[in-house]
Amino acid sequence: MTSHVDKANPPPARDNFNTARTEETTNTWLTPLALIQALGPFDLDPCCPPVMPWRTAAEMHHFPDMGCGLSREWSGRVFLNPPYGEHTFRWMRKFAEHKHGIALIFARTDTKGFHDHVFSSARAIYFLKGRVKFHREDGSCPKNGPAAPSCLVAHTEEDVASILASGIAGSLVRPS
Repeated sequence: MTSHVDKANPPPARDNFNTARTEETTNTWLTPLALIQALGPFDLDPCCPPVMPWRTAAEMHHFPDMGCGLSREWSGRVFLNPPYGEHTFRWMRKFAEHKHGIALIFARTDTKGFHDHVFSSARAIYFLKGRVKFHREDGSCPKNGPAAPSCLVAHTEEDVASILASGIAGSLVRPS
């Protein structure tokens, strides 16, 4: 039974991929430059935010509406750190169709989206050891890290080899 207090102070909304959201949280988290450099170079980042202190790819699509990259053609080797939230797996579906590059997402292996758009199509998933220290749009690093582990997703042997040669600590899994 729900009490009066429970109804008056409901928990923050969840999007089934991230932890609870509050007014202070954001879906905009920049990949550390060292991680990009270890995995790159990349031809396209289809969904980077409008303000970036470093380059993630030769061509960077900056959109006020982050969904615009979903409707455009992708070419070359893609780096994808999609907006984390309710549209993450729309981006992963497009990435699976493109099949060339590396995506960085939360390792939420229990979600329907992970099963539908990662396990079902990836050549390999690289589960990162420890948590990624994402950055804010101004390049600063918050005191607290993400509430979930991350993984790299690849669809080609070339991209798998790039991950393995990167020196980034983790474990490779090849879905059956």
